Amino acid sequence: MKVAVISDIHGNLVALETVTNDIEQWQPDVVIIDGDTVNRGPLSLDCLNFVLAKQAMQDWRLVKGNHEDYIIDCDRLDAPTAGPEFEIRRFAHWTYDQLKGEVDALQEMPDGASVFAPDGTELRAVHASMRNNRDGVYPDTTDEDLRQIIAPPPAVFVTGHTHRSLIRQIDDTQVVNVGSVGSSFDGDRRSSYGRFQWTKAKGWQCELRRVAYDWAQMEQDYINSGFLAEAGPLAQLMLIELRRAGGLVYRWASRYIEAVKAGHLTMEESVRLVMADEDLRPFLGMPGWEFD
Repeated sequence: MKVAVISDIHGNLVALETVTNDIEQWQPDVVIIDGDTVNRGPLSLDCLNFVLAKQAMQDWRLVKGNHEDYIIDCDRLDAPTAGPEFEIRRFAHWTYDQLKGEVDALQEMPDGASVFAPDGTELRAVHASMRNNRDGVYPDTTDEDLRQIIAPPPAVFVTGHTHRSLIRQIDDTQVVNVGSVGSSFDGDRRSSYGRFQWTKAKGWQCELRRVAYDWAQMEQDYINSGFLAEAGPLAQLMLIELRRAGGLVYRWASRYIEAVKAGHLTMEESVRLVMADEDLRPFLGMPGWEFD
């Protein structure tokens, strides 16, 4: 039995297509999309239509992530349409506008998917943890906390969300973060996904697979889709995240989100302050904002 798990596509169609080609050469029995197919990237509708077609034709299993929830949240009647809260989530509202008519498809996604081997052992995939789809597994997660967030423990616990791949053993459970297809944060720009194979002789074995894709095409998609120009200043940071294979939105939020909410800084001002950090200089430049 062979299972492929991919996660955190984030509207990166060229990465999704490249990884899919790699998966189909391997010919798994089951493919699980472990959340965050949409949002935080330029081609969410294309990616959603792609995985929905695979679900219909090849029985791919689709799991809901926190970014699906963000788009569902934009559909609320009382969702903000202006002001600081709106500006902070402008990228999500931009995606929502692209996906109108498809929110039902996001709502129908379950919070997890399980595959059972012939011996009854379970491979369970959730986007982050059993607590919710935002409380993820990191390299520094303590053993005590890890036991709580995977309970009840399966033979293999598969997660994504953090965009950082890892394999870790806790008691009798193999914990695997498959990383991100669309925006890696572990210093390696290549897409990451998980290959899992069960055999009678060895039980469950896993491999973290890295696949290079066309980064230049991804940057062109940022332009052609309107995402870079229309999705708000955080789209600038998301482009730099792709280039450096490291997260930046948390850096921005930890410094400036409260000031933006209070009206002391605009979103553009706060993002420009982050982009002035010396370690980001090698990753700046067109098609993003230019600095002197």
